[in-house]
Amino acid sequence: MVNQTHIQNCQAKMKEKGYDALILVSHENVRYLLNFLFDDGYVVVTQDKVFVLTDFRYEEAAQKALLPDCEILLPENGMYAAIREVLEAGHLHTAVTEEDVLSFGQYHAMQKALQPCTLSEGASAVLTELRLYKDWEEVEKMKKAQKITDLAFDHILSYLNYDRTEVDVALELEFFMRSHGAEALAFTTIAVSGTQSALPHGEPRPVKLEKGFLTMDFGCKCDGYCSDMTRTVAIGKADDEMKELYATVLRAQTAGLEAAGEGASCRELDAIARNIIDANPKYRGCFGHSLGHGVGLYIHESPRLSQRVSPEARLMRGNTVTVEPGIYLPGKYGCRIEDMTCVLPDGTFYDFTGSPKELFEI
Repeated sequence: MVNQTHIQNCQAKMKEKGYDALILVSHENVRYLLNFLFDDGYVVVTQDKVFVLTDFRYEEAAQKALLPDCEILLPENGMYAAIREVLEAGHLHTAVTEEDVLSFGQYHAMQKALQPCTLSEGASAVLTELRLYKDWEEVEKMKKAQKITDLAFDHILSYLNYDRTEVDVALELEFFMRSHGAEALAFTTIAVSGTQSALPHGEPRPVKLEKGFLTMDFGCKCDGYCSDMTRTVAIGKADDEMKELYATVLRAQTAGLEAAGEGASCRELDAIARNIIDANPKYRGCFGHSLGHGVGLYIHESPRLSQRVSPEARLMRGNTVTVEPGIYLPGKYGCRIEDMTCVLPDGTFYDFTGSPKELFEI
C-alpha cells in the first residue's frame, strides 16, 4: 500500500525548494514513495500529482498497488518524450532528477529531451533527507529483517565446523535468510576467517575455516528494508590475546551504544568507541573505518557516525544507524561487532539486534 505521508512530505519539500517536478528512476526511492517496485520506468512527482511511467508488463500490478490519484502512463514514443508531455501539460518549468543515480550520459540526454523545461540535480538530495527519518511502518519492516538475521546467526553456530569453507558459511547464511522470509540479501555476505578476517570487507574464499577469528557480516531485506549485523566467533580455542582483542571491541561497542540516543553527536559517538580502542597501544590505528552508517532501503545511507561529519550532526528521531567498531591486525586476524539501532519516532533508543555477543569458540 502506498504511504501517503511519504508523498505528502516529498511534495512539501518540493514546495519549500521551489521545484515544479521531481523525476525518479531508482528502485529504492520509487519504493519509498509508492511502495511499488518495477524495473523499467520513471515516476514524476509534481506539487499536487504523481505520474507513474511504465509499460504493459507492470500495468495491472500498478493499478492494484497505487492510489487512485497516481496516474499510470504507458508511453508509446519513449520515456523522455512522455515526461516532457507531463511537464508541458502542467505548465511546469523546473524539474530535478536523481543526481546520485543517473549516469553522466543519461542526465544530459534527459536534460536535452525535456527542453524548454529546465532540468537540474536535486532529487537525490530531497529523497536522502526524507529517508533519514524512519516512521513506525519502516521500523517494523526493519525489525522483521533483523529478526531473520538473528535467526540466521543462531542457525550458523550449529552449522560451523572445521570442514566448512568460508564460501559454505556465506551460502548457508544466505540460503537460511531467503528460506525464512527474506525477499533478498541486503548486501554481499562476508564470512572471512584467520588472516582474511583482517580485511574489513574481505571476500569469502573456497578454503576451510582457518583458526583464529571468523567474522560474519550479513543482512537481508524485508519489504525493501535492510538489516545489517556482524558477529565474530573463534575457530578453535581463543588464546588470551584473542580474548583481549575481542573484549576491547565489545567494550568499545557497548560504550557507543550506551552513549547513543536522541541528540547524541555523531562525531562524539565515533570518538567514544575509537578512544577505547586507541587507548591500547597494540590496537592504536587498527580501527580504520567509521563507527557506523545509516540503514534503510539502501544498506548505506545517512546519517554517519564518523569523525568526518559536521560537528553539528546529531542523531534525531527516526535515524537508523549501525554501531560497529572493529580491530584489524594485518596478516593476523580481525574482529568486528555490529548492531543496527534506531532513535524511534517517539524518541526512544532501540537496538534491533538480538543476537548474543559473548565470544563463541567453534
